[in-house]
Amino acid sequence: MSPHEIEPVIAALDAGSDAAVARLTEILKIPSISTEPDHSPDCKRAAGWCAATLNEIGFKASVRETDGQPMVVGHYKPAGGATGPRVLFYGHYDVQPADPLEEWDSPPFEPRVTDDGENGKVIFCRGASDDKGQFMTFLEACQAWKKVHGSLPLAISVLLEGEEESGSPSLEPFLAANRRELAADYAIVCDTGQWDRDTPAITTMLRGLAFSEVVITGPSRDLHSGMFGGPARNPIRALTGILADLHDKLGRVQIDGFYNGLREPSLDQLAQWKALQFDEAGFLDGIGLTRPAGEARRSILEQLWTRPTAEINGIVGGYTGPGTKTVIPSRASAKLSFRLVPGQQPDRVLAGFRKFVEDRLPDDCSVEFANEGGSPAVGFDISAPAFQVAARALEEEWGKPAILMGCGGSIPIVESFKSELGMDSLMVGFALDDDRIHAPNEKYNLRSFRKGARSWVRILGGLAEL
Repeated sequence: MSPHEIEPVIAALDAGSDAAVARLTEILKIPSISTEPDHSPDCKRAAGWCAATLNEIGFKASVRETDGQPMVVGHYKPAGGATGPRVLFYGHYDVQPADPLEEWDSPPFEPRVTDDGENGKVIFCRGASDDKGQFMTFLEACQAWKKVHGSLPLAISVLLEGEEESGSPSLEPFLAANRRELAADYAIVCDTGQWDRDTPAITTMLRGLAFSEVVITGPSRDLHSGMFGGPARNPIRALTGILADLHDKLGRVQIDGFYNGLREPSLDQLAQWKALQFDEAGFLDGIGLTRPAGEARRSILEQLWTRPTAEINGIVGGYTGPGTKTVIPSRASAKLSFRLVPGQQPDRVLAGFRKFVEDRLPDDCSVEFANEGGSPAVGFDISAPAFQVAARALEEEWGKPAILMGCGGSIPIVESFKSELGMDSLMVGFALDDDRIHAPNEKYNLRSFRKGARSWVRILGGLAEL
């Protein structure tokens, strides 16, 4: 769309910035913690707030009950008919628990706006960045567009879920049951971040995830280490020996077939990433480390975006209480996760891991595997028109080209949109690495909030022209 159609909407956003922060404060005050049953009423209250806000903008929105926390679904169709693609916007209104409470500088559900030396004005609250501040950038853009032009520029559906922070157990059944209603040309996901506070980004690839718990049993009961130490098999020793074999000295995973089908980054991609001048030393220094521990001769960005991993997330066995108890335990267990890249399938990775363990299992030990699951990695064609529109719109707003970046984490909904609804996802977010999501003193820069909404105005205008 032409600047004379977009700029008045931008001006309306700027004029209403105080009211926008007030609306953000309202939803932030609701402690919608999906993992804690005591907060189920708060999740329902947050869902109702979101549906009411969508209806005020002009969507036909409702709260949809599930076996868990409710979904919020809203639809908007321009009165004169839509000429551009139909898009489905996704966000989540649930948040992580606030523990440990004693590490917060202010109550976690009492939003506090203050000046920050590096970031300007910021708002502190659980959920400020993940994901209430993020999805509100989109809703504020829609509200401003409707106020100025009386209509949104294209057909938009909105899906806000309330279980993202607790594994989204209701999401797959909901998508399957409402496939036709939610179908669109593109999904839009605002649960990602910028490259830095001045540089926008589009996330074009996500690592997948597989996870497993391995339990090794040795003797039929716990044993006195003086009476049985030596001849009795110790399952902790068996388990740690197997886990120690997972990686070679160069950091490569030793499961047979683990790297089959992987695609190397192109020379152009590697050149682009090198040009970013990513501060590897600073990245590690920020977490108290000095040397990369992943695959040798791979940059940190390669390790995070295009290489799979095998990580031990927890290990338990024997006596772990205070003092000493000289015991040889009957059982030992470990929880593992595998970050996957395109070309890998969770079920094949887990099958390879099970065989890896079974091939190394000592005599007099048995093994069980539990709590397994996962989702594959996803990557998108960055030459697709929607990606090009978003990149141009972000550059117009931020004055710098958008970084086309990968993400080391997983967003299972993106894979579900692809497999269940056949949609690619446009992932544009405005969170920063220092937003402390999932941690005490979570914050969101009000500059990110304001320019995020302005960015969505430009993106929606560009999508309407496709």
